[in-house]
Parts: sequence; C-alpha cells; structure tokens
Amino acid sequence: MIDLLTLSTQELEDVLIETEINTGVSSQLLVYNDDYNTFDWVIQSLIEVCGHTFVQAEQLSLFVHFKGKAIVKTGSKNELISMKEELVNRGLSAVVESVAIN
Repeated sequence: MIDLLTLSTQELEDVLIETEINTGVSSQLLVYNDDYNTFDWVIQSLIEVCGHTFVQAEQLSLFVHFKGKAIVKTGSKNELISMKEELVNRGLSAVVESVAIN
C-alpha cells in the first residue's frame, strides 16, 4: 500500500491519475445553456479551449441550446479541469463530472 502522506504533490497526482486509469473512471466536461452568451462566443470558446473544429463547436453549441447542456469533451479529470476553468473565465457555465466506465 502507498503512504499518500509521504508523497510529493506531483507523485500524488501521478498516483491519482494511475488509479483513475486503472479503475475505469473517466471524466466529462459539460457546458450548460444560459441566456447571456451568444452562439458565436460559445463556438469560438469551444474551438479555442477544447480544440474542436468549427463544425464540431457549432453542433455542440446547438446541443447546449436545445438540450440545456452537452458533453463537450471527455478525458482525464486533470486535463478537463483546466479547460473548465478557462470556459468559466470566458463566462460559460461548465462542470467536470467523473463517470465509471463499464
């Protein structure tokens, strides 16, 4: 068993990532609809922050608008947290959720 109290921050992060991978846990970045941001701003943000193409970002913005939310990216929690923070800094409503993979 690993003594988590003796690990450095980087070592602890590596252990958590390895645990996340080995336990079949993934994360997803969700963006929620709001009444403030324009389609153009959401599309631009998804392109710049998430690396989507224009068509992908446009389709996701429509899902957000009509369904109330959309999963805009999946991956490791650490990767998605920085994207979420940047989207929130741009005024979008976004969260990261962890999900178990069967």
